[in-house]
This record gives sequence, C-alpha cells and structure tokens, in this order.
Amino acid sequence: MDRRRLTARALAELADVTVVSLSQIKTGKQVPQETTVQRIAGALDYPVAFFHGADVDTLPAAAVSFRSLSSVTQRERKAAIAAGGIAYLVADWLHSKYTLPSPKLIDAGAERDPATAARALRQAWGLGEKPISNLIKLLEAKGIRVFSLAENTKNVDAFSCWRNDEPYIFLNTFKTTERSRFDAAHELGHLILHKHGGSNQGPQAESEANSFASSFLMPRADVLSEMPRVQSLQQILRGKKRWGVSAAALTYRLHKIGLITDWQYRNFNIQLRTDYGSSEPDSMQRETSTLWKMVLDDLWDQKLTRADIATGLNIPHGELENLLFGLTAASDRPPLRNDRPALSVV
Repeated sequence: MDRRRLTARALAELADVTVVSLSQIKTGKQVPQETTVQRIAGALDYPVAFFHGADVDTLPAAAVSFRSLSSVTQRERKAAIAAGGIAYLVADWLHSKYTLPSPKLIDAGAERDPATAARALRQAWGLGEKPISNLIKLLEAKGIRVFSLAENTKNVDAFSCWRNDEPYIFLNTFKTTERSRFDAAHELGHLILHKHGGSNQGPQAESEANSFASSFLMPRADVLSEMPRVQSLQQILRGKKRWGVSAAALTYRLHKIGLITDWQYRNFNIQLRTDYGSSEPDSMQRETSTLWKMVLDDLWDQKLTRADIATGLNIPHGELENLLFGLTAASDRPPLRNDRPALSVV
C-alpha cells in the first residue's frame, strides 16, 4: 500500500474490501480468504505469493536520512522506505548467491569535523587527493549496498541507513548525474558521521553531510592546485568535469575555501541561472552499478534472467528494475565476452 502511495480507503475501494477488514488484515487480527488476497494483490499489482511469504524487513523510519526532509511528503517518504524494504529482499538473495565486499567504512563519530572525516576516509581508502571517476563503483567496492530509486519526484533526493552493520544508500535516478554523485557522497557522510550517538536528521546533520560531500568529492588541496585563480564561469564549467560535480557545487566550494569573492560567487550563480536555468551544463554520463552488471552477466551464463530473480523473490519485475538502475532491462541478452566478470559464488 505504501509502495503504491495508496491510502487505506483507496486500496479498500480498489480491492473491494472494507477499510475495517483491511486494517484487521494488516494487524493480523483477521485471516483473509484467498479471494480477498487475490483482489488485494491485483489492486497493488503484486504477485499473490508475495503476501504468503515471510514479513518484509522494513527500514526503521528514525534510522533513515532524507536529504530534503522538509519537502518530502508523507506518501513519498513511505513509498521510498517501502522500496528500501524490497531492496532488503534483493540484498538477502544476493548474499545467498555471492560473497560480497565487506564494509570498509571508518567511524568518524559526532566529534569529528566533516572535512577531517572526508580526508580520513580518503586516506583509509587510498584515494589521496585524486578525483573519483566513478563513485558508485567505489562505494560498492568498499562494501556499501547501493540501490536506485525510480521515484518520479524531485523531493526524494536520496537516503541511507545501516542494517545489521551493513550500509545502504538509495539514489533517485530522476536527478542529474552530478547531483546524484553529490547525493551519494552526502549519504556516505551520514553513514560515517551519524552512525552512533546522534541524529542523522535535522539542519545540523544535513549541513555536516553536505560539508563532508563537498570535501570528499573536491579535496581542498586538489582544488587549490587546479584552480588557484578563478576569473570566469568557463573555468568553473571546465573544472566541474574534473571532479564530477555540478557547476553550482563547484562554485560553492570555491567560495567556501576563499578562491572567489562574495561578489564573484553571486555573479557566477546569476550567470548559471541566466544561461542554463535549472539544467546542468554539459552533464556527464550517468553512473550505474558495476556490481549488479557483474551479477546479471553471471546469471546469464547460468541461463537465468531478471524474470527468474523477480519470480524467485515474488516481486514485480518493475520493482527489480527500479532498484538496479534499469540494468535488468538489458540483462536478457548475452554480455560481451571480453567483459566477463569474475564473481565469488557462495
């Protein structure tokens, strides 16, 4: 119901049951007849078998960070969290089939400065000051489970959470690549800054995660080395390609570390709005999951398709595609032979 953004009354009408009966079924006070289950499944466009399976492990609302919490409606929030519950099913299936990279995150703690935490994580991951070419690939290699959200709304940027000491990040593919990369780094900040002893929600937590993301994607030393003097917007548009960030994010970073004045900062932002509106100039190619590309290619070698995964999990095929960056849409054809992955199978 939450995943489909339906109220109890709307679902009751679609399934031809009373609101009271639906409430009692949800709370376990009433065992529905099979015909009722079929009507509810049909109304939600989910396989009947899904409702006969074990309870789905849900994301604790208090542990989930939404970047734009103030603008997210209750239905949008619930729908996104419900998608996370489906992602848990997919992740558990993945664990049962393959040995995945273990998480390699530092615990920055509430006392750590976000910029210091970003430098410490870069050092722990052996990144130095160099730009990150593919952030999703890096996160997956470091044991973070990254899923996509096909939420057709700008209100849900991204969110993250911990589950059994395993970090998860969910990204809205409705955004530009540059915005999605910043969202991913922002959520990475939440995971290491706010795992213990503090809320990952609220203005302070959001400000800390933003500061972490900016420092992580655009290291101060590298920015100072590459752009010691900034005199035109064209320099910023060239520079954004190096760090894979939006022109607005780089402009903010340049202002924050003192490379452009207040006047330049205002002027560059006016130029960006005037010349490009809300679009991103010269946007980069979208990043996607490397891990799931490897898995889907390996499954093809076993003569298994996306339909087999979805059917085995009793979820709609569309839900699987939404979570895997749309990769399943192309998974039912043979992979290139020179790109065969080496996977560790359980």
